[in-house]
Amino acid sequence: MDDKQPPSVTLKQVKDYRFDIHYAPDQPAILSDEPPPLGEGAGPSPSQLLLAAVGNCMSSSLYFALGKFKLDPKGLTTTATGEIGRNAAGRLRVLSITVDIRMGAVAQGMERLDRVLMQFEQFCTVGESVRQGIPITVSVFDGTGQKLK
Repeated sequence: MDDKQPPSVTLKQVKDYRFDIHYAPDQPAILSDEPPPLGEGAGPSPSQLLLAAVGNCMSSSLYFALGKFKLDPKGLTTTATGEIGRNAAGRLRVLSITVDIRMGAVAQGMERLDRVLMQFEQFCTVGESVRQGIPITVSVFDGTGQKLK
């Protein structure tokens, strides 16, 4: 039986659309806020936090998969971009997410990189969960800018 607690956060309203997000008792809270005109943009919006979660999970999954084959990406820089639009009912929704992961390393000479690129996304808990409702496109680039995936 697993003794681990499920992931949990507690949000406390600071003012209007601004919330403190508490995720660990011994860590400072993360401030979130809606951009103007609703909020003041004092922190990332809920949409940006979703993008950060997907981008972070995809990056971590790639890093883990590379590590299994002792491949060093020489740093990862990830940009996650969301397309926001209206659904059939006219409500704003995240319609799609694009994740670009850039390695510092050059791909040439990285053995088994093709295998890593084929499977790393499957191990991303957040990305694969979100993907069930929002299309996600992931691209990986090496240190020369060559698109690998």
